[in-house]
Amino acid sequence: MNDTRTLAEKASFRQRRRRELLTFVVLAFGIWPVVAVGTVASYGFMVWAYQIVYGPPGPHDITPARPNSAE
Repeated sequence: MNDTRTLAEKASFRQRRRRELLTFVVLAFGIWPVVAVGTVASYGFMVWAYQIVYGPPGPHDITPARPNSAE
């Protein structure tokens, strides 16, 4: 009787281990890369939209040099 319960526990452990390994593979190679690419893409879209509204970064108050100046 002890042997049958031990075999059942081993089978249950193997099933649990296989399920955890499958979950890890799906997360590591399926879901997280998609989340990472989506995060970077959404940040890029936000920067692009911001620059469409407010203009690109850089100096905006540039005054032209006076004629015949050393600038």
